[in-house]
Amino acid sequence: MKLSFSDQDELFRKEVAAWLTTNLSGEFTKLRFRGGPGDEHMFPEERKHWEQKLAEGGWTCIGWPKEYGGRGCTIEKQVIFFEEYARAGAPGRVGHIGEGLAGPTLIAFGSEAQKQKYLPGIRAGKELWCQGYSEPSAGSDLANVKTRARFDAEKGKWILNGQKVWTSLAHEADYCFVIARTDPESKAHKGLGFFLVNMHQPGIEVRPIQQITGTSEFNEVFFDNAECDADDIVGAPGEGWKVAMGLLGFERGVSTLGQQMQFQNELNEIIRIARENGASKNPVLRQRIAKAHAELKIMRYNSMRMLSGSAWSDGSLQKEALIYKLFWASWHRELGELAMDVLGPECEILEAAPYQLSRLQAMYLFVRSDTIYGGTNEIQRNIIAERGLGMPKEAKVQ
Repeated sequence: MKLSFSDQDELFRKEVAAWLTTNLSGEFTKLRFRGGPGDEHMFPEERKHWEQKLAEGGWTCIGWPKEYGGRGCTIEKQVIFFEEYARAGAPGRVGHIGEGLAGPTLIAFGSEAQKQKYLPGIRAGKELWCQGYSEPSAGSDLANVKTRARFDAEKGKWILNGQKVWTSLAHEADYCFVIARTDPESKAHKGLGFFLVNMHQPGIEVRPIQQITGTSEFNEVFFDNAECDADDIVGAPGEGWKVAMGLLGFERGVSTLGQQMQFQNELNEIIRIARENGASKNPVLRQRIAKAHAELKIMRYNSMRMLSGSAWSDGSLQKEALIYKLFWASWHRELGELAMDVLGPECEILEAAPYQLSRLQAMYLFVRSDTIYGGTNEIQRNIIAERGLGMPKEAKVQ
């Protein structure tokens, strides 16, 4: 694992920092430090414009191969980009699902026609994506999906019926990658397909899910005879599980660096407040702040370790990646609790509705979900035990 940067890397750092300083101004000034967990509902249109501004400067998809519009940046340069992005207080990315998940998956598994059709819109910051994985009966147990895809030979299209849930930013998305069952008789991970679905069509309904924060960045998505072109299945029918698992590898790949960027901003805000209100003089709080800082560094180093030795171009990662979700979800939940303790008892009181939560109040409420979505902590421990340590699978009740 390489933890140092070359002279060329440091020149790249100056280039990134200079561009952000120049461009994160004017109409974009109000976006600084906005758009993180629990705050994703803020300034949606302005953040879409920011995506296009990044694209104009060549700062989207920097890790993609050059032939697909990226810069082909090394892991070190991608780390630098996310570090400087955080330092500048640049906003949460509305295009991260397309850039970090859909794009790399298409590059690894998609046809050339699919790459030519979808990658330019992601690269330009003009087409946003959402993820159609979880269902009411298939959250942590993704292999239990019930959404169906039937091929209509007369139309030459796949017809989708079913429901997805907890779909982040579905109300803003132009496309959704959907896991659906192509073989109605199949079970578990067999008989699945991975589909690229246009969200702007009849037969798709998006319903917001209002959360305890009062926001609705999560949604339910209903497919009622929604259509997908015959050429918009990635891989063959029945290969959806392989593609889906490759995508989850990307989710725990380079995109983790952007997530840590948000975490660092939140921790910096907690430290600033602790210094201002005197909470930093409390030895217990000071120790908890130090612990949060050290563990965030550990998170970064583990990300670099799991990326540096991985064949991540196809989503495959080292076993070190198996611990990542459990580690960051538990850490982030504790950070929310730390934020409330640093703010003091006043943070529990708001005058009257409509309640205007501060960034840290919204973050505290949001992080209660971190140990649930994307696979609960219990599921993550099972994955570590079975896939990482080779232990026998948990016995099932007959």
